[in-house]
Amino acid sequence: MKTTKLVMLIVTIAIALFMLIPNPSWAADDGAAIYKAKCAACHGADAAGKPAAKIPSLVSDETKKASDDDLIKKVAGTAKHPAGVKGLPADDVKAILAYIRTLQK
Repeated sequence: MKTTKLVMLIVTIAIALFMLIPNPSWAADDGAAIYKAKCAACHGADAAGKPAAKIPSLVSDETKKASDDDLIKKVAGTAKHPAGVKGLPADDVKAILAYIRTLQK
């Protein structure tokens, strides 16, 4: 009887953890929505950028080679972004980056 209760407790905890731990594909879905709302107007829906306006491509070979930390810094403050983008929470920036990485494939 005690073994059955212990097994049920372990299974319940495992299911709860599975439901609480975020899945990277969920982050990409959230990132897509945020990207479309905050970034697509300048960088384009396909993230190709606008070279004539000096808006960089987010799917270029150079950007693909950049580290996640470098790109996060560019989004969060060093790039010439509007205030609404510079003030994004860190989780939103990471979600956008996850989405951009899916576009780069």
